[in-house]
Amino acid sequence: MSDPTAHHVGVTVSELDRAVAFYTDTFGLEVVAEFSVGGEAFADAVDVAGASAAFAHLAAEGVRVELVEYDPGGEPMPERSLDRPGATHLGLSVDDVEAFHDDLDPAVETLSEPRTTESGTTILFLRDPDGNLVEVLDA
Repeated sequence: MSDPTAHHVGVTVSELDRAVAFYTDTFGLEVVAEFSVGGEAFADAVDVAGASAAFAHLAAEGVRVELVEYDPGGEPMPERSLDRPGATHLGLSVDDVEAFHDDLDPAVETLSEPRTTESGTTILFLRDPDGNLVEVLDA
């Protein structure tokens, strides 16, 4: 048995260019790779008939964020709620959540103002342009 290591966190998006702009502008992530994949083996592997996809990998200090736009694209998921089984979110740390929030584009949807939890961690949840949840927390 091999020892698994984390390779990436995948986020499915409806428009790759828009998502790349959001994650690079909002978080300062750097695009480190862009590529497309298609063919029967890929479609079989992802269990989507006739699928191909465009990918962008972004560097997030030791973790790769993989943004992927599928063709054909599926139906959007209902609005995400963190308390639902199967819910996912991407967690990114910043030096100062309050300052990050203050500099955030007003068009970015947040679930609340930054909050300091009982554990002493300050957190802020926001949604990317497709409604995917992103947790921002103190480094």
